[in-house]
Amino acid sequence: MYGEFDLTIPETLQEAVKVLAAAGKRAVPLAGGTNVLVDVRSQRLAPHRIVDLGRIGGLRGISVEGGRVTLGPRTTISELLASDEIARTAPALGDAARVFAGQMVRNAATVAGNIACGSPAADLVPPLLALDAEVTLTGARGSRTVALCDYYTGYKADQRAPDELITAISWPVPVKGTFGSFYKLARRKGDAITVVGVAVGLGRKEGCCAGVRIALGSVAPCPIRARKAEGVLEGEAPTAERIAEAARIAAEECSPIDDVRATGEYRRKMVEVLVARLVNSAVQAGK
Repeated sequence: MYGEFDLTIPETLQEAVKVLAAAGKRAVPLAGGTNVLVDVRSQRLAPHRIVDLGRIGGLRGISVEGGRVTLGPRTTISELLASDEIARTAPALGDAARVFAGQMVRNAATVAGNIACGSPAADLVPPLLALDAEVTLTGARGSRTVALCDYYTGYKADQRAPDELITAISWPVPVKGTFGSFYKLARRKGDAITVVGVAVGLGRKEGCCAGVRIALGSVAPCPIRARKAEGVLEGEAPTAERIAEAARIAAEECSPIDDVRATGEYRRKMVEVLVARLVNSAVQAGK
């Protein structure tokens, strides 16, 4: 039997924040509902109040202004797929959107919801990490911006206070010549939880690697940047030996677990394989 909860449907962001502040940790914001409602039905989540954000205007859309791409938090995965701006400025995010669950879920699930769920297997987070994305949080005391790489503090733990909502996700437009991609390893093509997710962003400057970003999903308590591996490539010529070394170090940086989908050992090996593959693809694309 499901637990009982009160439902609030505010008309404005200010009203939503006020309700969340009053309820504290007993309240849960609801955007697409593809995680929250599943957790409520399974009784993994038992909120006293659900705050439905569906009537608040201005929380959806994709814009490019002042050299930055900004997503409204309620932008859906399907809207990412339909966006020419995402295809142009964030192809790795488009890759993740294409393999995100199934079409019906993509029509409802939101970008902020995928970030807020805190899953280590969240498909959109590795490409957003590789884009140097930032998250804007708005609460009763105002707004603040947090780098996505600092947002998570552990397994399903983050910096969002109970009275705060994610109100924007943004990143700088990558410099010309930067190539990005994402690969999701899963047990089937649709509606599958990620076994290993790898996102890579890489540019070239005078024949050397520049702006190297390597992000990993489903191989640590939360999605992570493989910073040591990035350092192996940054400012260096992308030789086969150096790429292999970066991939090996990326595998060392993760801390995968054994579960029903794969062993930790398999996940670690696949990180090495996929990082090498995506970096090689980015290098070839830049020639």
